[in-house]
Amino acid sequence: MEGLSILLNGFANSFTTVNLVACFTGALIGTLVGVLPGLGPTATMVLMLPFTLPYGPTTGLIMMTGVWYGAMYGGSTTSVLVNIPGEAASVVTCIDGYQMCKKGRAGAALALVAVGSFVAGTMGILGLQFFAPLLGNAALSFGPPEFLAFMILAFVLLSNLSAEAPLKGASMIALGLFLSTIGLNPMDSYPRFTFGSEKLMLGIDFLPVAVGLFGISEVLSVALEKYVRPVVNRIRLRELYPNREEMRRSIFPTLRGSILGFFVGLLPGPCTVISTFVSYSLEKRISKTPEKFGQGAVEGVVAPESANNSAVMGSMIPLLTLGIPFAAPSAVMLAGLRMHNVEPGPMLFTTHPEVFWTFIAAMYLGNLMLLILNLPLVGAFARIAVIRPQILIPIISVICLVGVYSVRNSLFDVWVMIAAGVVGLFLRKWKFPVAPFIIGLVLGPTTENSLRQTLLMFQGDVSLIVNRPLSITLLALAVAFLAYKFTAPLWGRKYELKVEEGKL
Repeated sequence: MEGLSILLNGFANSFTTVNLVACFTGALIGTLVGVLPGLGPTATMVLMLPFTLPYGPTTGLIMMTGVWYGAMYGGSTTSVLVNIPGEAASVVTCIDGYQMCKKGRAGAALALVAVGSFVAGTMGILGLQFFAPLLGNAALSFGPPEFLAFMILAFVLLSNLSAEAPLKGASMIALGLFLSTIGLNPMDSYPRFTFGSEKLMLGIDFLPVAVGLFGISEVLSVALEKYVRPVVNRIRLRELYPNREEMRRSIFPTLRGSILGFFVGLLPGPCTVISTFVSYSLEKRISKTPEKFGQGAVEGVVAPESANNSAVMGSMIPLLTLGIPFAAPSAVMLAGLRMHNVEPGPMLFTTHPEVFWTFIAAMYLGNLMLLILNLPLVGAFARIAVIRPQILIPIISVICLVGVYSVRNSLFDVWVMIAAGVVGLFLRKWKFPVAPFIIGLVLGPTTENSLRQTLLMFQGDVSLIVNRPLSITLLALAVAFLAYKFTAPLWGRKYELKVEEGKL
């Protein structure tokens, strides 16, 4: 009963005008971003971050999660109608969604996706509501050595964000950690890597770096690409109704995708993208008619879209309970909460319970708002996909400049943003992942504090960490993962040689 009363109090807080507006605004902008190919939820959340600062941590968290959530909804629209994924998590939706469109079932596909996303989102919120407090209470037993060991494990896992080039991912994490040390030493206020510059005494702020890497680099990238106007099929409201057979075939794929996506969201990496591929593969494997996949199978549309919406809620658990972002959008949320002097982690549920429970209540409302928005306005959202970049680029550029300058009224931050944008453009060209860099930059101060506190606790003898069972377990997992990553290619080569020799 106590949990119910706290949740009802959260609903009372979420029904304030500012939180309702934030929820609707985030959902609407997220849907628009999902429709627009290329921009992505991370870049949009970064752009909106400075505008959430006057309204408190709860309102900011609601708005940014609404953007991430809404992008999962909106990304399916152009995937179905024009075979262009508005968001990376909607790539799989193109396979069968566009085939349904060619058969005249685009309206049914979009309606089922909207309902499936609503069901998945609701199940994901229930999972977050149940598991997050439990994990938060368990994490209260963590001391500085345990947090340090967990940070090491997190960095080892997150270095694999770029699975095809883990060394690039590790190098980007290292670069982010290095930049986080620029400025005054938190222990003795001694300047580090400032080269005598007074501006660098305060360190490199997260916001201008993130806006540059995601916003400005996207502007530059779009400006350099040739624009090809896509053709959008017209959708009428009366065409949105699926038939009985399509609804029957969608029920279990939606439920399976929701459950699978939630647990995939607990893993490090681009969880929303991974969940769609895993869900699609599962549906095809267990289907009695796998040959229909790729030809307009409704299961191949609703399952991945349900999975990516549920994965958003799953990925919030490590962020809110441990203060560890396992994806780039989570890192932006962590930075935003810190700007409001709210530190996510085990103490969140005791020091700021209103933040968590108001957020939970607002997500229920936001999920309903997204369903209401996406069903009748799908045709209007699809038209946004054909807006020319010449119109969008100046608008995004102005938002970047105003947003970054308004936080500290610093031209230095603007120059940092521009430099980060140019660097980000080259990182894209050279296939370096940006997400590990952002995560390294955000987690750098926490890792340094955990290391310093551990050294003080053990009087400089860090080897005493082996006397802490949980710490040594986490470090052993990190070592085991590294050993697997380095030896897996060798085992693969041995297997291929045996196959060639006819021994297998």
